[in-house]
Amino acid sequence: MDTVEQPTPLRWAAPDVAWQRQLSQAIRDPDTLIKRLGLPAQALRGARDGHALFSICVPEAYLARMAPGEPNDPLLRQVLPQGAETDVTPGYVNDPLEEAEHRPAPGLIHKYAGRVLLIASPNCAINCRYCFRRHFPYGDNSPSRAQWQQALDYLRNDTSLIEAILSGGDPLAANDRQLAWLVEQLGAIPHLKRLRIHTRLPVVIPDRIDANLLAWLGATRLQKVMVLHINHANEIDDAVINACARLKQAGVTLLNQSVLLRDVNDDAATLATLSERLFEAGVLPYYLHVLDPVQGAAHFDVPDSEARTLIATLRQHLPGFLMPRLVREIPGEASKTPL
Repeated sequence: MDTVEQPTPLRWAAPDVAWQRQLSQAIRDPDTLIKRLGLPAQALRGARDGHALFSICVPEAYLARMAPGEPNDPLLRQVLPQGAETDVTPGYVNDPLEEAEHRPAPGLIHKYAGRVLLIASPNCAINCRYCFRRHFPYGDNSPSRAQWQQALDYLRNDTSLIEAILSGGDPLAANDRQLAWLVEQLGAIPHLKRLRIHTRLPVVIPDRIDANLLAWLGATRLQKVMVLHINHANEIDDAVINACARLKQAGVTLLNQSVLLRDVNDDAATLATLSERLFEAGVLPYYLHVLDPVQGAAHFDVPDSEARTLIATLRQHLPGFLMPRLVREIPGEASKTPL
């Protein structure tokens, strides 16, 4: 009979609410964001309409990396609502990856062999305007501890599963006691080998990587992979680099996935700088996703032909280990599809 190594009891540090406070004080209306950056009033044109469909959320730590007075700042473009979000674009839908077809239990998505995704939190620390889950029914996929048992039983009963992926929202928006409990439950399933966490929080609020988070991460027997989401080199400041260093010291493998976005990172020089900056922070480029066709985000689209040309140019400037893989996620396929 398989045995599972018992986890080390966690010793919780004194409550550190720095990251929670930053999250609660995030900017949540476009008027405030535009005023704080000293942008002209016309920058609000359409922003309120987009905000009404998908609310804005921008932490102060992320705001600090934007250029004041610059309406085309690549970080601002990722978070400021646009009037174009109200356009109804043919081919763009609310569930572009058809995740509703792959939810065998509340909070659980099973699309690919060997791994499942758990919606560990319905919340994010930042609302990216191109998010493929901007219409996701989080109310139906936010289990309590008791309700998580259905998903955990699903994992226990499928011995082909070797990896559990925490997603959301952003899984690190959940509190550490809840995450520690969930990861402990996962670690007790003998056939699971890896824990993967998809998150933007170490980037937008680097203080999230605190002693309590590192305690439960360090206690699990599972191999730990964290996939960050960084689209532009300007998102990586010293605080982000220090957060990455703390994660690496805890034995976490760090990868990055980006989304190819019009007027944010749709040129080879920008992407080359991003890859170099990621490596300096101890993070390996992993995927460069073309835009998922979610309703409200069509203005970010870069055509596949242009994306292929861009990646060919990028290959001339980067070593292979710094080249992200250009991919599209196609519903029903067994994996991401290379372009």
